[in-house]
Amino acid sequence: QVQLVESGGGLAQPGGSLRLSCAASGFPFSRYAMSWVRQAPGKELERVSGIVADSSETYYADSVKGRFTISRDNAKNTVYLQMNSLKPEDTAIYRCARGYTQFVYSGQGTQVIVSS
Repeated sequence: QVQLVESGGGLAQPGGSLRLSCAASGFPFSRYAMSWVRQAPGKELERVSGIVADSSETYYADSVKGRFTISRDNAKNTVYLQMNSLKPEDTAIYRCARGYTQFVYSGQGTQVIVSS
């Protein structure tokens, strides 16, 4: 079955960096677009970033543009989210999801807390 397992979250100071990873299994990873979504307490789910199967196209929410970078390694069935210049408002549970605009499968998530 489809499995998506995130890692790399934690506590970071404002201005700091974190790198999230998502290991995928149970489907032909190299054929699917992948995305990162996040949900902060009391807020709606936000589509943060996406990458198509061959990495030729990416998407970033305005809130993270210029600070976050999505990438993937199809040989390792893994998608990454490099997060730089973190802000307190980036605090959320981050999940990877299969797809680019519609998400049927997502992982359990990894908590990111940005605080001094």
